[in-house]
Amino acid sequence: MSTPPPRTGPLVGLKIVEFGHYIAGPFCTRILADLGAEVIKVEPPGGDPIRGWGAKVNGHPVWFSIHGRNKLSIVLDPKREKQTALRLLQRADVLVENFRPGQLEKLGMSPEALHAINPRLVIARVSGYGQDGPYRDKPAFGAIGEALGGIRHLTAHPSGMSDLPPPRCGVSIGDDLAGLYAAVGLLSAVYQRDVTGTGKGRVVDVCLTESIISLMEGMLPEYAMDGRIRQPFGAGMPTAAPTNTYPSGDGKWLCVAGNSDLIFRRLTQAMGKPGLADEPRFLTNADRCAHAAELDAIIAGWTRTRTASAAESALDAAEVPSSRLFDIADIAADPHFRARKAVLPVSDPLIGDTLHCGPAIRLDGDAPESVVGWPGPALDAHRAHVLGLLAG
Repeated sequence: MSTPPPRTGPLVGLKIVEFGHYIAGPFCTRILADLGAEVIKVEPPGGDPIRGWGAKVNGHPVWFSIHGRNKLSIVLDPKREKQTALRLLQRADVLVENFRPGQLEKLGMSPEALHAINPRLVIARVSGYGQDGPYRDKPAFGAIGEALGGIRHLTAHPSGMSDLPPPRCGVSIGDDLAGLYAAVGLLSAVYQRDVTGTGKGRVVDVCLTESIISLMEGMLPEYAMDGRIRQPFGAGMPTAAPTNTYPSGDGKWLCVAGNSDLIFRRLTQAMGKPGLADEPRFLTNADRCAHAAELDAIIAGWTRTRTASAAESALDAAEVPSSRLFDIADIAADPHFRARKAVLPVSDPLIGDTLHCGPAIRLDGDAPESVVGWPGPALDAHRAHVLGLLAG
C-alpha cells in the first residue's frame, strides 16, 4: 500500500512526524491518527523495535496492526539522511519524539534549530523523567515510571498478606498515560498557535513518572496535612463499603460496588437478606466501612453459591453495579462491546482477519469503522508516498 486511502476525522490536515519507538510516543500518535491526523512514522533501519515483540503471523507482529494503524511508515536514519528529516519537519505541524533527553540535540535538531526552519512546529517530547531535573539522563521504561510515580506501591497486597512483590497492572500504563498527556499537550499548543493566534510552536514536555503521579488523587495534600501515607488496601476501599471483588462458585471473580445506602439496600434484597440494610452496624457507609470485613464475608458467602454470571445477572436485575472480571476473551465476545464496536473486526493484509480496539473517543456522525483507515503497515511501506509529499 504505497498510497493510503483518504482519511476522515476532526484532525484531517494536521501533519505529524513521529520519531517514536516502543510505546509512549507511538501511543500518542496512534490516538491522533485515529482522529484523522497524517502521521509519518519515521523508523530506523530494521524498524521500530516493537515490531519484534509478541506473537507473529507469517513473520508480521500482530501487535503492530494496532500500534501502527493509520500511520505512514518510512525508514529514515536522521543521522545519515538529516536533510530529508529536516524537510519532513519543515512541512510538519507537530513533531512527537520519545528519545532520551538530549538525543534530539545530538542529531542537530534542538527545538531552537527546528524553530529556526519552522517557527510553527509544536514539539512534543516524551521521556522517562522530563527534559530537566537531576534524573533527566537516567534511562527509564514504563515500569520504572510506575515504580517512581507511586502506583506500584499501591498495587501491592495489603501489609502482612503476601511476600510477593507488588504486581504491575498487566499493561504499560505509564507509557500509555504519558502518550495521552502528550496528545492533550500538543493539541493545546496547536490551539494556542492557530486559534489564539500566536503563530508560534511550543515545546511540550511530558514524562512517564509525572504522568503516574498525576493519578495519585488527594495523596499529596493528605501527606502535607499530617504525614499520612496511603497504603495498599487490595481489592476494597477504606472509604466505601461494600466495594470489593468476591469469589464465585465457578472459580471466577465478581466486582460489586454497593456503597451508597440505596444501592446497598438493593444488594441485600438481591442476596435474599433485606434485613442487613437495617442493622445498625450496616446502616450508613461509615458504619459499613467500620465492619467491612464482616460485610465482605457475608457477600462472599452469597457469591460462592452461584456462578459469576448468575450472580451478576441477579445484581443487574436489582440495579447494583457489578461485573465479572473480564479477560480478553470475555471482552472480544461481549455483546455490548461488539454493538458499540469497541471490539472491531479488521482485515489486515499482513496478518489476515483480526480484531482491533475501536475508538475510545466518539464524535457524532463518525462510524467507528472509519477510524481504521489501514492497519499497521509493513516497514517502509509509504516511502514513495512520503517522498512524493515532500516533492509536491
